[in-house]
Amino acid sequence: MKHVLVTGGAGFIGRHLVKALLNRGARVTVLDDMSTGHRENLPSHPRLTVTEGCVTRLPDPGPVDMIYNLACRASPRHYQADPIGTWRASVHGVEQVASLARRHSARIVHSSTSEVYGDPEVTPQTEAYVGHVNPVGPRACYDESKRAAETLLADLYRIEGLQVRIARIFNTYGPGMAADDGRVVSNFVVQALKGVPLTIYGDGRQTRSFCHVRDMVAGLLALGETEGIDGAIVNIGNPGEFTIAALAAKIAALAGVPLEIAPAPLPADDPRQRRPDITRARALLGWEPKVELDEGLADTMAHFRELLALT
Repeated sequence: MKHVLVTGGAGFIGRHLVKALLNRGARVTVLDDMSTGHRENLPSHPRLTVTEGCVTRLPDPGPVDMIYNLACRASPRHYQADPIGTWRASVHGVEQVASLARRHSARIVHSSTSEVYGDPEVTPQTEAYVGHVNPVGPRACYDESKRAAETLLADLYRIEGLQVRIARIFNTYGPGMAADDGRVVSNFVVQALKGVPLTIYGDGRQTRSFCHVRDMVAGLLALGETEGIDGAIVNIGNPGEFTIAALAAKIAALAGVPLEIAPAPLPADDPRQRRPDITRARALLGWEPKVELDEGLADTMAHFRELLALT
């Protein structure tokens, strides 16, 4: 039976990944500081151990076969609230993860981000694109710390042969999102269900690509389980590209409310385009997303209807 450590496992993607690992028969240990995750996100299960703590002071859970490193606040609202903590979780945290992996000869799947591409000057973004990032802007605590974590892991792979794979995760949505996480899908769905205008930053012509969490977890599992790809850096996301204005219209229609817009200034360094090239994921992992946006938004809205009814 494999023992898998999931740092940040009580967060949005983590909760779905943990359930999938348990369903596959793994023994799972979760470490989470519960700053944005919650213990109630996770099931009670005889093969699941949950420890509250910070990845920068990573306790040794005993021999592990695999580490999924998801530990870091991922939405701008949360990571900008504590930029120093964000940096430490990404950079010092990955040092701790690498040390533990060395100790137990474990494989690492590290969650990086599409934010390493910054405000891209090319689209779609391939893994070879080096990015266009402001190193001192308000998003830099996240963007640059994720880039630095990739640097360390790539060097450890080259120098020591560390078993590591890096997932560049693009916008992910689905059931289990928090109502206050500040991401565009959750913002729009909550506002639509409450019958208030949808906040659009800028002119709404900026684009994003939205990957359902079910597809994201399948991609992360494939990245961890595929043999012979240590050192790989792989975009995991949905290449379907939508303007923010089009997303707002879809969500208002799904909620059955008129589309009303509350315009707001575009935040500093907000990227104008996001679209992953997933050629490498298809070739290396045999993975591609299956959930269409309309289907995914429907089950996301069902989640929020239930969540808002309880609050």
